[in-house]
Amino acid sequence: MSEITPDAVSERLEQGDSNLVLLDIRPKDGFDDWHIPGSEHIDVYDDLKTDPGSATEALERLPQGAEIVTVCGVGKVSAVATDVLQEMGYEAITLADGMQGWGRVHRSAPIPIDTGELIQVDRPGTGCLSYIFIADREAIIVDPSRYIDRYEAVLERYGARLTAVLETHAHADHISGAHDLADNHDAPYYLHPADSGSLAGTTDLEDGQQIAVGTAEIDVIHTPGHTEGSVTFGIGNGALLTGDTLFLESVGRPDLEGGDETAVRTRAAILYASLQQLIDKPDKAVVLPAHDPESPTPPTSATLVKVRERNDILDHDQAEFVNTITTNIPETPPNHDQIKRANVGKTTLEEDEARQLELGPNQCAAE
Repeated sequence: MSEITPDAVSERLEQGDSNLVLLDIRPKDGFDDWHIPGSEHIDVYDDLKTDPGSATEALERLPQGAEIVTVCGVGKVSAVATDVLQEMGYEAITLADGMQGWGRVHRSAPIPIDTGELIQVDRPGTGCLSYIFIADREAIIVDPSRYIDRYEAVLERYGARLTAVLETHAHADHISGAHDLADNHDAPYYLHPADSGSLAGTTDLEDGQQIAVGTAEIDVIHTPGHTEGSVTFGIGNGALLTGDTLFLESVGRPDLEGGDETAVRTRAAILYASLQQLIDKPDKAVVLPAHDPESPTPPTSATLVKVRERNDILDHDQAEFVNTITTNIPETPPNHDQIKRANVGKTTLEEDEARQLELGPNQCAAE
């Protein structure tokens, strides 16, 4: 079978390989929900399953001379597309594991800061962002995915020892790797007690607390609203790891904790107060969220002054803010409850269950 790994595709996209054409053959609704940016879409999914030869007419519009990477959900129907394209004379190859494989891709890049070294790790398939901060060869990891080998590789590259794992909140869009990383390195796992639920073995975060990393310190700022236990981590004089409280062009949703309209409006008012703490920080402070819905390429960041310019809702007074954010709330993601329950220790997931639950784009921002 002619296959290319998701990591290899990611690397070539980062390098700007213009000879690579991504062909997504899934039905339109699947493509619209979630796809690799820049993909060509030709819906021949049903044709390829029932009568592969009938797909040739639609596929003839593809450019000759390019290398075509076929994409579907898990790489099975796209493998049929690859065979058809090769018979038509195209150079074609299948994305191994399809969008499921794309969801496992991780990229990393350094973020310039005034103390220590900060590395942003992103998953372009899910929009999730996590961070590794290193000072004096000691490291902390913030909001890691369950693919902990990706973080182990960065620690090894920098020759750093993991001393703590931190989370900005209990996540509901991806399975956390925080517990496994902390256990592997006999390091504390920090989470605000309002978010820890039934999860054993966590160390409480408190507002105003400082966590040492070598000679540097991480400041803990309690910023509830998205969740009751949401926090922001300040590093040095200018880096703010804002979790799902503040994004570059949006803010966190106040509805995912459930409750009636009154409860959601109350959390929206709490979120407003939390945001005031952050937007009063210096203009040059760099905002580093836990998610970016636009399939991020690291580094994904912006100064606070730029975030204020791009994020109109930050100009609202409290009443306007609450009305706006509670009027435009999107539907609750179908996987939210199961992922949240797993991340707070209320249920255990098998590998196949975890992989299926993580499929799809991030939906933690208010729209």
